[in-house]
Amino acid sequence: MAKAQGGTGALIATVLGSSVAWIDGSVVNVALPAMARALDADSAGVQWIVNGYMLPLSALVLIGGALADSAGRKRTFLAGLLLFAIASIGCMVAPTLGWLIGARVGQGLGAALLVPASLAILGADFEGAARAKAIGTWAAAGAIGGAIGPVLGGWLVDHVGWRSIFALIVPIAVAAGIMGWRFVPDGHDKDAEPPDWYGAMLATVGLGLLVGGLTLMSSGTRGTGAAMIGGGTIALIAFVSLEARLGERAMVPLALFGTRTFTGLTLLTFLLYAALGGTLLLLPYLLIARGWSATAAGTAVLPLPLIMGLGSRAVGGLADRIGARPLLAMGPMVTGAGLALFALLPEGEIDYVRNILPAMLLIGIGMTAAVAPLTTTVMAAVDHRHTGAASGVNNATARIGGMIAVALIGLVLSDNGRGVSLGAFHGAAMTAAVMAVVAGLCGWLLVRPGTG
Repeated sequence: MAKAQGGTGALIATVLGSSVAWIDGSVVNVALPAMARALDADSAGVQWIVNGYMLPLSALVLIGGALADSAGRKRTFLAGLLLFAIASIGCMVAPTLGWLIGARVGQGLGAALLVPASLAILGADFEGAARAKAIGTWAAAGAIGGAIGPVLGGWLVDHVGWRSIFALIVPIAVAAGIMGWRFVPDGHDKDAEPPDWYGAMLATVGLGLLVGGLTLMSSGTRGTGAAMIGGGTIALIAFVSLEARLGERAMVPLALFGTRTFTGLTLLTFLLYAALGGTLLLLPYLLIARGWSATAAGTAVLPLPLIMGLGSRAVGGLADRIGARPLLAMGPMVTGAGLALFALLPEGEIDYVRNILPAMLLIGIGMTAAVAPLTTTVMAAVDHRHTGAASGVNNATARIGGMIAVALIGLVLSDNGRGVSLGAFHGAAMTAAVMAVVAGLCGWLLVRPGTG
């Protein structure tokens, strides 16, 4: 039963609040061609429209969780919502590409606060079976948001314009803010460690320079790109050194990586989400460039979230019976088979049932098999004191994998970011397939049997 006065109201607030981040994360892909045309964006600009959001979210989501514990869950949640809503308005009215990218960074900062704070609220406001049910509802809403986002976003792009996808977010954020203000109880952990601000700064600078360098390199600017990659590497080495000195107070406790299983799961997560993230960004882009409407391109990826939403519960039960390790090995390999099918897309007309649907079905089945037991196995791979940190690191790793993949799509975009080279897309699909298969090998070779 709920143990605070928030109850159902708090659950609704967190679901609504997190949904703005889930919808935004999935809806932008189908709008990228329209944004590029309207704001005269080149391939690097297209990449930063996506990674401007992903960078602060990837680097700072762990700080958001620590801030919720130390400064207050309600305060952090509402601050994240306010920032996300203001930044969404900024995206909606953006007159230039630079303005849009800056507003996307603001959205990422807001999401880095509100997403972990929403989970912290559920953890504090519910207990026992009620907590599990609340978190399950929260996760299910995320799956629904991921399914609806591309289809609804495509329809809005086709019939209203790309700016409307950001207008959609504002009333949801306002409703979440009102519910949160009224029903989410104040509270924080008096014993919580202060956020690791220096670690967050080094992680952000390091990832920012690395992603910026890869973006420039993939777009043909070699010298500056290489210098940025070098600077980002130095910053990330300094980050690891700082985290080692901080020990248990670190944003990323390095003790997590003391087990082969956790290291293997981290590699699996990075490779799998890098493979998936790059492909799911490029596929709608390719279809739109070949004459599909944004609505149709968004609908093309619908089998993935539907299969994951419908199958995750059953796969969780299967993992209990046979163990997580076989699923963590076979799931990515099935995903890889689906990605490899995209390398067969023809030069001529692309038929959805013949050319797209089989690949999406395999990817959906493979991702469901891998992702459903992944979080449980991650938390089982570390001691009880580190379960929250392990889950957070795994979540951030998935986002970083997708972000690195997006930084490299300049190798595939053509016509100064307006189109997609089919030959390069075939190469990217095969590269993604190999990465997914290697992820499966990490699951089989590095994950200890019986974990999960």
